[in-house]
Amino acid sequence: MDERAPRRLAARPVRLVPDPRGTPFTFWYALVLLGTSVYARYGDPATVSALLRGSSTDAAHLATVPLLVLVASALWIAGGLASPYAIGFVLVLTALERRVGGLRVAAVFLGGHVAATLATEIPVGLWVMAGRLPETSLHRLDYGISFGLLACVGALTALFRPLPAAVVLAGVSALLVLDLLAYEDPLSNWGHPLALLSGLASGPVVRRRRRYRELRRSQEREGMRETSEERDVREGRRMPTGQRMPEGPESRGVPERSRIPEAPEAPEAPEERVGCEARRSAVRDPQASGAGAGGRASAEDGPTGV
Repeated sequence: MDERAPRRLAARPVRLVPDPRGTPFTFWYALVLLGTSVYARYGDPATVSALLRGSSTDAAHLATVPLLVLVASALWIAGGLASPYAIGFVLVLTALERRVGGLRVAAVFLGGHVAATLATEIPVGLWVMAGRLPETSLHRLDYGISFGLLACVGALTALFRPLPAAVVLAGVSALLVLDLLAYEDPLSNWGHPLALLSGLASGPVVRRRRRYRELRRSQEREGMRETSEERDVREGRRMPTGQRMPEGPESRGVPERSRIPEAPEAPEAPEERVGCEARRSAVRDPQASGAGAGGRASAEDGPTGV
């Protein structure tokens, strides 16, 4: 563990950057934003202006093609790559996705983007219908990732401890209040606090997901450790707890040679045993064997001779 500690410390800055395996949603989304930002900077100005106006989430587009503009407006960065939203997108979404996963990040981002957009544009349409605002208010340029980004900021602070969360929320709230006081884009400036609140509202869900991911990782580590021990026991490199390795070839992992037992000899029949003994006695004493043979014959012929 001590040898791996420097490697973990050196790998922490790398975890701030998205990668296709660990943070696929943030990685591929960042590539799309990079492409649209480069095209907005170096593409044909007339074409870029037409695309931005077609992607605007104003009241007129929301009344006719709501799904199209809600998705298309999130494919552009207001201000391009030089905007602070670009850096905030990479850092915040990468940190959040590593804790709760890509699906939760996508849900939080899209939820804040849609909720803040509708909460700011629907009142404009109602006021135009009531005659309080001119019809030109229905056609305005409104696009970017700021609503979704602030929703992810709120969800990420919900995972912090109380003191760091309070510091982050105080700093972000101060910036939002300054934008409201500047009164440059009232609708967008009011939508930013709403998006932040929507991210904070998702705090219980992301906290539950984070605890689940941490529990699953700890169980996987425990399972890998037990599998390694069982494999060592099975392969003979170690014995179970409380037992000692036997001495001899088996302790070194060398199995003993198997020996084939010899087949037992079949017992001889009684008649064969008598015949063998008679032949062995005949070989040792031929005269005795002949006398024995003649005596038996003469005994049988004895009465005839008499």
